[in-house]
This record gives sequence, C-alpha cells and structure tokens, in this order.
Amino acid sequence: MDRLMKESPELLDEDFFKRSPLDCARELIGCRLEWKGCGGVIVETEAYAAKGDEACHAHVRPSSRRFISEHGAGTAYVYLNYGVHWLFNLLVKGGRSDGFVLIRAMEPVSGIQRMRRRRRREAVADLCSGPGKLTQALGMDGSLHGLALLDVPDFLLSRESSPPEDGPTACRRVGISRAVERKWRFVRSESPCLSVRPGAE
Repeated sequence: MDRLMKESPELLDEDFFKRSPLDCARELIGCRLEWKGCGGVIVETEAYAAKGDEACHAHVRPSSRRFISEHGAGTAYVYLNYGVHWLFNLLVKGGRSDGFVLIRAMEPVSGIQRMRRRRRREAVADLCSGPGKLTQALGMDGSLHGLALLDVPDFLLSRESSPPEDGPTACRRVGISRAVERKWRFVRSESPCLSVRPGAE
C-alpha cells in the first residue's frame, strides 16, 4: 500500500495524451496522481473511443463531441454519474483515435487522513477503490470540467522513469451496458484497491 514512485519521476505533458485512448489507459497504470496534497498510484483505468465505441459519451452526446473538438489533449472531462458520483476522465486527442481515459482506482500514498475524513472510511483500501470514491477522496467535482489540469500547479501526474516490467492486466470494462466485451480496462491486478477484480466483471 505504501508503494512510492522511484527517484526520477517523469511529469506527463500534453504529448502523452496525443495517442490512442488504449495506449494512454494502459500506460497510466503505475503513474502518480496528486491533487491539492492528496494522491497515490493509479491502479485501474478504462479507455473510451470517440468513434465506434457505443459505451463512450461521444457516441450519443453532441456535447461530448463538441468538448473533444474544442479542448486540447489532457483536459479534464468530469461528469456526474447517475446524479451521485463525479467521475474523472482525461481527454485523449491527436493520435490514432480520440477519446477519454477514466481514472477508476488509485492506491493512496499522500493526504490519507484528509481522504479518510472526506470518505468517512478508515480502511485505506476503501478510499479510492472506484471512480466515485476516488473523486470524493480527492475532493474533485464538476468545477474541474474543461480545465487544462496539466498546467495547474495543484495537479501532478507523473510516471516512473523505469516502469515495472510486469505490465497491467487488460480486462472487460465495468458499469456499462454496451460494448462490454472489449477488454479496455487496465488494472494492476495485485492491488487491493481495485473497484472490480479481473475475472469478476
């Protein structure tokens, strides 16, 4: 649970998100995410493609298609799911295909007491083990929607200069009813902080 980044983390910039959603979702596993003093290691993501993916907002929402056309790669795409939970995504644009990456789960590393107060939970594994839990723990909401967070001092996204050899596991996306067969969810399978374990979809 207390896994730390190696000595020379590489800050992610806009170019990182100028590729396909699949590439970005896969390579965000193991990256460090921090927001206003709270953060951890990303252990679960999901990729969504703007075209040909029925589970993506852009498939049915003109506003999402406008968002893609009007914003740059790495912009925050935050929405309220079922009127209850804020979900934090990053825009992927300029590569082989456009789309979004949903940050689904994270292993907390810093600001844990603050996360516990926000979540009203003590177990570290229950603080960020789901996309709605993660935004609540970090204090993220709709005010971040449309922000170029990579340029915001309170936001940090970095990865190890030498990523671990054991790559993430690809599995089916969860919490959707369309295009469920696509293995576009990526997880660090040994993490206790996953929202849904591989094979339990």
